[in-house]
Amino acid sequence: MDDLFREVVHRPKVLPISRVVKETPTTKTFYVDCPDISSKVRPGQFVMLWVIGTDEVPMSVSKADKNGELGLTVAKVGDATARLHELGEGDQIGVRGPYGNWFDLSGNRLLMVGGGYGVAPLAFGAEVALSEGKKVTVILGAKTSDELLFRSRLENLNVELKISTEDGSAGVKGLATEVLEDILERTKFDCIFACGPELMLKKTFDLSEEYKIPLQVSLERMMKCSVGLCGSCCIGPYRVCVDGPIFSADKLRKIKDEFGIFKRDASGRKIGL
Repeated sequence: MDDLFREVVHRPKVLPISRVVKETPTTKTFYVDCPDISSKVRPGQFVMLWVIGTDEVPMSVSKADKNGELGLTVAKVGDATARLHELGEGDQIGVRGPYGNWFDLSGNRLLMVGGGYGVAPLAFGAEVALSEGKKVTVILGAKTSDELLFRSRLENLNVELKISTEDGSAGVKGLATEVLEDILERTKFDCIFACGPELMLKKTFDLSEEYKIPLQVSLERMMKCSVGLCGSCCIGPYRVCVDGPIFSADKLRKIKDEFGIFKRDASGRKIGL
């Protein structure tokens, strides 16, 4: 990872948006042509996305192809993302990266658990894993069927897809972790990969410990610099931007007094989950 980090260009590349795809009522994917990043980014890494005139925010990469197109899937959750959702083809954004570590897709039978827009880096990871001949099962969870991000994309892949919605409008009625528990009672996997709300990640961690299956989760924290200097993304002894965003079960055990309990806002104040 050190060699890759040294290759990163920390000044944003200002690029026109090549296309925008509305994925769900609250989520869009913004595409830019950026071969410098798309050629080296790996599933689980992130970029810093500059919404010019508003803010710069971290964003997982949901798509990167050999033609240089980079996809960033963004939920409208704050000022920067709300402004981004107002932009269209031809408007300019800034992108720098890639940053952080990535999913280790070792093993032959992989299980991916995505909640809400957390499925974005997992869909990218599933495509890479399948290209390497892995067998992939994906649990896709959301509050309602309208919010099932990348459902059709995953249905078109050679994955075993399990769907859950909290209101029962698609798939199993309930939480993704309830589907996870049911699957783990019957099937053995080489590794679990998860991204989504932190309470979902905590439950996934607890189940992985119970069933003794290696786990990798993607954590989200307030992030400003992305290079380990400002400390705004600290969790326990780790800085999410450089020690993460992917955390193994070994690391999660060291932050059990914080993981799944609270985050910190821009001022460093604790906020309960």
